[in-house]
Amino acid sequence: MTVSADRFGLSVAMTTPFGSDEVLDLSRIAEHAKWCLSNGCNSITLFGTTGEGASVEMAGREQVLGALASAGIDGHDLVYCVAATSVHEALMQGRMASDFGCRGLLLTPPFYFKGVTDEGLFTWFASVLEKLGAAARGVILYNIPSVTQISLSIELIGRLKKHFPGIVMGVKDSSGDWEYTQRLLDSHQDLAILIGDERYLAEGVRRGGQGAISGLANVCPGALRPLAMDGQGDERVNRLVDEVLKYPVTPAVKALVAHRTEDAAWLNVRSPFLRVSAADADRLGSFYDHLFPKMEA
Repeated sequence: MTVSADRFGLSVAMTTPFGSDEVLDLSRIAEHAKWCLSNGCNSITLFGTTGEGASVEMAGREQVLGALASAGIDGHDLVYCVAATSVHEALMQGRMASDFGCRGLLLTPPFYFKGVTDEGLFTWFASVLEKLGAAARGVILYNIPSVTQISLSIELIGRLKKHFPGIVMGVKDSSGDWEYTQRLLDSHQDLAILIGDERYLAEGVRRGGQGAISGLANVCPGALRPLAMDGQGDERVNRLVDEVLKYPVTPAVKALVAHRTEDAAWLNVRSPFLRVSAADADRLGSFYDHLFPKMEA
């Protein structure tokens, strides 16, 4: 699917399948990507939080892109998440995305050192973007403080967009803090503000947000698309998010994919994650069926 010029739409924060030995399952990756694009997603975001991207090495990332290319999925359908603590590694990932023709970069702040300042973060981002040069395009800043322990301030975002006009085009806000999201929408209406917490997605779109990069789009993209495109609320989505948050989120999303596909291989995760228990997987599946009977079979 293509995205209109003025709306980012719905991108799936695609989960990454592994074998029981934690090796990438390339055939399932390609199959799942095609399913997501055929069932309401405008694009696929690779190697993000839901995709366990921080655990996927450079060679593995290249293998994933190759598997998608073999399945007929090219860079126009892909947003590539850069998850790195060093400028050098961020450059390697960003150049790989550019070489494949990915439509954009989801750029995570350096997440190892804590207590860093806006000035230090600006220096890191600026170094990455300047050194990437023409490979820096369609950059979406990734605000996910629950994982990185770094909150991208409204002021820092403004400084980066001013310093890199036409390069910094959006922010993915996975803070889960509606007050912050409102300030982001009010202050940066010229950027594509993408809502990571699906409970705030419809309201965010009604206030000017351009869509979402969504983990739950792995499971029910058809239900999420009206939220991301038109701001139509759906209480079932809120209830599903609340239920998923009772568990470690990435393994829980994989349990839901396993339930949808009737394929237990989707339960596999890479360490340090652990699979959800069989009882919890059954509980999540039953809850999903109650909310969305006969959807996305």
